[in-house]
Amino acid sequence: QPKSKITHLIFCTSTVSVDLPGADYRLAKLLGLRPSVIRTMLCQHGCYGGGAALRLAKDLAENNAEARVLVVCCELTAICFRGPNEARIGDLIGQAIFGDAAAALIVGADPAAAEQPLFQIMSAAQATIPGSGDCIRGRMREAGLLIDLAKGIPGLVSDNIEESLERAFGPWGISDWNSIFWAVHSGGPAILNQVEARLGLKPERLRLSRHVLSEYGNVSSPAVLFVLDEMRKTSA
Repeated sequence: QPKSKITHLIFCTSTVSVDLPGADYRLAKLLGLRPSVIRTMLCQHGCYGGGAALRLAKDLAENNAEARVLVVCCELTAICFRGPNEARIGDLIGQAIFGDAAAALIVGADPAAAEQPLFQIMSAAQATIPGSGDCIRGRMREAGLLIDLAKGIPGLVSDNIEESLERAFGPWGISDWNSIFWAVHSGGPAILNQVEARLGLKPERLRLSRHVLSEYGNVSSPAVLFVLDEMRKTSA
C-alpha cells in the first residue's frame, strides 16, 4: 500500500524527544506523510510503551473507517550512559542491559484484498499495580537520563501477572497459559525466569523474548515489536 494510505501516526519514546516540534512531526516530515495525518506522541511510558502504542492503535483503527495507523517506537538509551559512580552503582545495571532500537508496524481494521495481516489484536487492556510508582524512575538531568530500578521488580511482576491474565483471558475461556503464544517484553532474565516459573510455562513459550534480550538487550518500548517480528520470521 502507498504511504498516502497512512491516516494516523503514533510515536512512542521515553528517551528521544524533549524538543519542540516533537519527533512525531519530524518523522512525518521525513517520511513525506500527508499533512492531514493525525499525530500522537506517547512519552515516558518506558518498557510498556510498545504495548500501550498497540492498544491505542487498535482503538484508532477500529473507530475510524479505513484508518491505517503507523506505530513507531524508538529509544536511544545511550542517553543513560555515564562513567562509574560509587554513589550510583545501579547505573551499571542499566548500562549493561539496555540497548538502542527502533521498530515500526501498521495497524488497521477491515483489511483490503491487497493487505495480508500478520496478527489480530482481539482485545487490549491495562492494569496498574498499586504502590508500584517508584519501582522504575527516570529523571532527565544535565548528566543525561538517570534511571533508578528497584530490586523487587521481577517479583512484583510475577506476583501480579496471573491476576491480569485471568482478567484478560477469562472472557475467552482460556486458562491454560501454555496454550497461547507469548510476546513478552524482554526486560531482563530475572523477570522472564520468575514469570515462567510462576505460570508453569514451557521453555519455548518465552524463547523469542529471551532471544531478543540476548541479541539486543532491553530496548524498552520497541522490545515487544521485536518479539513479534521474530515470531513472524520463525512462523514463515
